[in-house]
Amino acid sequence: MKLVQHHDNSRYTLTGHGPGFVMINDLRWTSPLILSPSRLQTDWVVGFSDLTSQHFADILAFDPELVLFGSGTLFRFPDIPLTRTLIENRIGLEVMDTAAACRTYTVLASEGRRVVAALIIEPITAT
Repeated sequence: MKLVQHHDNSRYTLTGHGPGFVMINDLRWTSPLILSPSRLQTDWVVGFSDLTSQHFADILAFDPELVLFGSGTLFRFPDIPLTRTLIENRIGLEVMDTAAACRTYTVLASEGRRVVAALIIEPITAT
């Protein structure tokens, strides 16, 4: 899906997404990442089953008010102990599939919110 470019002061803009990728500033990324309007971390986690509490603690460095967790192509909740650091720091967490997280992130970032998208991006498998 191609998203409409919104010009603002963001250093990093999510410009599109599709099966197995997201586009940030028109560059294609195919592995899990953390994104905010001012910061991008591309060496976050290998995949959903590899998540640890440290992966969610890493998100604190982005100073979010809200975290959108895109769980990949499937809607999956991470275990509660993994997200405890966000809860203890009173940071909102919304869990959805990655495509929905991308769409929601775009809207909230354009509103100037301190939103962070933590996205699991899964490779496309041939069937």
